[in-house]
Amino acid sequence: MKMPHSGMSRRSAVRAGALGALGLGMGRLEALRAAPQGGGTARACIYIFLSGGLSQHESFDMKPDAPDGIRGEFRPIATATPGLDVCEHLPGLALRSKMWSVVRSLSHSTNDHTLGHYLMLTGRNKPDPDYRGDRQPRPTDWPSIASVIGDAVRTKEREGALPPSVVVPERLIHWSGGVIPGQFGGQMGGRRDPFFVEASPYGNPFWKGAYPTHTFPNETKKPPTSPDARVFEAPSLTLPVGMTMDRLARRTALMGELDRRRGMLEGAAVAGRFDRHRESAVSLLASPEVRRAFDVTRADDATQDRYGRNSFGWSLLMAYRLIESGVSLVQVNLGSNESWDNHGDIFPRLKDKLLPPTDQALGALLDDLESNGLLDSTLVVMGSEFGRTPKLSTLPESYQGVGRDHWGAVQSVFFAGGGVRGGTVIGSSDKIGAYPTSNPQTPENFAATIYKALGIPDTAAWLDDLDRPHNIYQADPIPGLF
Repeated sequence: MKMPHSGMSRRSAVRAGALGALGLGMGRLEALRAAPQGGGTARACIYIFLSGGLSQHESFDMKPDAPDGIRGEFRPIATATPGLDVCEHLPGLALRSKMWSVVRSLSHSTNDHTLGHYLMLTGRNKPDPDYRGDRQPRPTDWPSIASVIGDAVRTKEREGALPPSVVVPERLIHWSGGVIPGQFGGQMGGRRDPFFVEASPYGNPFWKGAYPTHTFPNETKKPPTSPDARVFEAPSLTLPVGMTMDRLARRTALMGELDRRRGMLEGAAVAGRFDRHRESAVSLLASPEVRRAFDVTRADDATQDRYGRNSFGWSLLMAYRLIESGVSLVQVNLGSNESWDNHGDIFPRLKDKLLPPTDQALGALLDDLESNGLLDSTLVVMGSEFGRTPKLSTLPESYQGVGRDHWGAVQSVFFAGGGVRGGTVIGSSDKIGAYPTSNPQTPENFAATIYKALGIPDTAAWLDDLDRPHNIYQADPIPGLF
């Protein structure tokens, strides 16, 4: 018998509770993690997050027969899967429809950007009790999906201390400068934060899109006075002048000895976090494969032309190379400054600036995964913090044309690889794309689907800083995808 919404049997819950009561740490939970796997075939996951809110009406759930004021300008096109249509500005994905599936009925209760990010990044339908919505990450936050996976999945092939969970090309930062909560380790502790690759500097937040080829101002009628000067650049992974790998190894050994003697000076949690990030940095410095993964702007011309010479293309190419190198989870933030938040001019922005680079880069990613035998073992998911309103709206003081507002009641979420049945549609929305009409799903179902694909047992738990166990699964996986 399952406990309601837990994904954990009573017996497993008692077992996990006993472990927590005995104060056993993560290292002692390996036996629990070695339980029969959840049936997933994936060894890695790429989570593409479209910050701002992808419109379901202009992507994977078009409503061409809806009334004026709801129906958009775009038209559906047939895919390679009979009966499955997508937006005309996603021709690459249309050709590859047998590789992917879509869930058209994911729903939650907020229209707020920050809370929507939090729910979809943590896989929880409600925030923790201490959530304040002030764009200040806190140790009381639920842990991110990236942190949970980085902790739960052990990649046997990984050598050294490669980060198990990586976020590219930047952290999610609000235009006000506040940092979006839900991206970090939260209650798991800072040592479980994913490894952030800051390749895309946070520039003027009133420029959006895939720079340098597909940028646009936040408000058409109030463009920034200075151009978008961002430059996509891989983090420096070179050793200082005079520092050889032998010297680095000796220095690392010395640091290890000093670390063993600092126990009286530092708390265990702080020390653990320092150790983890130092080991990751050393591993990155020592690995030619990882340095190559980051150096995407100098990839061969043919590769860059396939992915696109812009921040979207380079980010997904980096994700592919990191998966090749053994990283278990790569979260790719496409549009940190809420690029997909189109309250106005939604049709020219999607047509010219957002859908083309996404379609191109995602198509190239799927092709490379398939051609190199990695698609079956790599789950690719793509979603946003919410969808967009059925009704078109206007903000004439800021935009020339119409847009759509925030809408948490329904969004479409993309799944590919990792054992997903291609050409499948799960769930549906009503005639105007406002609410689910069949198979409604939640952020918990979304997260559970990723965990199942990666073979994480439904009995698995994560531990907070007090070694208390918490169920990884908060709901059942989305049925029918695998």
